[in-house]
Order: sequence, then C-alpha cells, then structure tokens
Amino acid sequence: MTKRKRALFVINSLTGGGAERVMCTLLSHSEPERAEFDISLAVLDNEAAGNVPPDWVDVHQFDCRFSMARSFLAMRKLYAELKPDVSLSFLTRANLVTALVAPTPCVISERAHTSHHLGKGLRGAVSRAMVRSLYPRAAKIIAVSDGVERDLRSNFAIPASKLISIPNPVDAEGIREKAKQGSSVAIGGPFIMSAGRLVAVKNFAMLIRAFAMAGSNRKLVIAGEGEERGALESLARELGVGDRVILPGFIANPYPLMARADIFVLSSNSEGYPNALIEGMAVGRPVISTNCNSGPSEILAEKPRSGISGLTFAEHGVLTPVGDAEAMAEAIRALDDPRRRGEYGAKAEARAATFSAAAIKDRYWNVLREAMNAAPARGR
Repeated sequence: MTKRKRALFVINSLTGGGAERVMCTLLSHSEPERAEFDISLAVLDNEAAGNVPPDWVDVHQFDCRFSMARSFLAMRKLYAELKPDVSLSFLTRANLVTALVAPTPCVISERAHTSHHLGKGLRGAVSRAMVRSLYPRAAKIIAVSDGVERDLRSNFAIPASKLISIPNPVDAEGIREKAKQGSSVAIGGPFIMSAGRLVAVKNFAMLIRAFAMAGSNRKLVIAGEGEERGALESLARELGVGDRVILPGFIANPYPLMARADIFVLSSNSEGYPNALIEGMAVGRPVISTNCNSGPSEILAEKPRSGISGLTFAEHGVLTPVGDAEAMAEAIRALDDPRRRGEYGAKAEARAATFSAAAIKDRYWNVLREAMNAAPARGR
C-alpha cells in the first residue's frame, strides 16, 4: 500500500474574513484527497474563529500575535515535526514565512491586490522588498484573479512561469442552504445590502453617499465590523439617512439576509477577489460593483478592468467607476425596475455557478501535485 503524502495548509487566522472562508471551503471540499494525503492546517494567530475547518483536518493552533518573527519560529518547528511533502499558504505573512522556511515545495496564494494591500511608508517598503525577495522561492504562486497576477508580474518582478490565476471557490449549494435559515437581523421593509470589514478600502462612505443620492425608500444594510464604524454612522446622520443605514456588525451567517436584499453592492477601492460579490450572486441577487482592482470586471463583464470605463451595464451585473458616488446612485436607481432586477438576478446566479467549489478545489490540488512531483525525491 502506497504511503500517503502530507499536505500542510497555512493561514494567519480563521477570523470572519474572505480568505479564511475560502480556506475552509477549500478544505471542506478536499475530503476525497484524504485517500492520497494527510492534511494539516497551521493557524498562526489565536483569534476568535469566524470560520471552522472540517473536524478531520489536523489543526495546529499558534499564538504568534501578528508577529513575523514568532510566525517564523513556529513554522520552522512545525515543518521539522511534520515534514510535509507540499504546502499551501494564504495571506501575505503566512506566504512570506512559508516561502522562507519551507524545505519542501510550497505554493503560496496571493489573496489581495498586493500593491494596494501593502500600503505606504517604511513598513510598506519593507513588505514590498520581502515579497520581491521571497515570493519567487515558491514553486508556484496562485493569484486569485488576473488583476492580482498582473500586479505581481509588473510591480514585483515575479516571473510569469511562477504565476497561475485561479478564482476563489464558491460553495453555492451550501450558501443557498444556509440562506434558508432564519436571520438574526430584522430589517423591516426592502433594503440594499453590502458586507465587509468597516475599513477605508471598502469605501462604504461612498456607498452611503450614493444611497442618500439615490433617494429610494429602501434601507441600506452593511454587514461587518471595523474601525470605520463611528465615521460611517456620523456620515449617515449628516446626510439625513441615519435611520435607514443599518450596521448590524459581523454576522456569522449573512446569507438569509443577503437572499432577501433587493440588490447587493460592492463599493471597494480595491479587492484581491470579491468573495462577497459572488456570494450575493449565488443567492440570485442583482449586483452592482465598483470596477476596482481586481476581480469585478472579470466576474461581471468577463473582461479586464482596462476594457471597462464609466457606468457599465455588463452581462452579469453593473459596474461603476471607483469612488464615484453619482454613478453608483445612478446604478441603484436603474435597478429600481423590478424586471431589470429579476433579469440581472438570474444572470448573476448562473454566473456564480461557474465558480463551483468542487471544480476550483481540483485546480488547487492539481497545482500542489505538480509542485510536489516536480521536486527532487527526498527521504522521510
């Protein structure tokens, strides 16, 4: 009987973010791979979990407290203990540490538009230098969208031969099942919905301005938590819509609420890959999105971002320029038409089906197998 290989997955934490959800979705659909691999998961930071991996995954929980040095020490010890044949990491710190310490083939997955994500100043400059230096050590780099791949190639000198673009898996069937459950949030009346961390890059301030301009009788629900909460609440009051903008905080199961929304909106200045947008599409919601880096134009128009300009009624949803509240308001008003909403909702659901978790999971595992098989044989 052939001895099973060991695959190690690595991520910063299992909080309620999109990358964490994708990691757990990928693992949940990887049970068939257990015949071939022992599967372990390393979680670097001991934060409250918003996502849970399958109970058959061998989880190694650390308390690195966001520290690169502590993460390095923890992972160096774990690699020595487990001796994995191949590894896959998500998020920048986990990627950097894995590329630095892995003695066997590692695949890293870039979840954000790197140039925007790393920010400015000394810390950003150091992080950029580390990405340029360490990312090429990986056997393969999975970019979550074509835009992320282009950014890594153009701005970080990552060889094209190292890069492959694979979209996020979407468990559309699981999302629809969860959508049938009761919602913990009562809205009362029709509403528009968005979701994400309440941080500047999500530009919920622009969405609130657009919502106020659109002049509808609906409410606006923004599910998520973060540092911008106070500023967003103040802005809604200043614009006279404080009683119609609802910030319910992080919701473990947002899908019952999402399925009842008239429209789902993504207002970000930048995305690595907009998970929430596809989840809204999976429950049949018509969607509006800013044409930001990276992902929305590929999802809604099947075109690169550069091929879209202005307010665009694309094949699978509506795209608006980044930061343009007037264009966003116009898009919201355009979807006041119930027939147009119905047509776009059906198109969105059909498009979301093309990102099925089972198909995307297979693509990830194929990359891992190729990386492992291309490496020189070693003793165990």
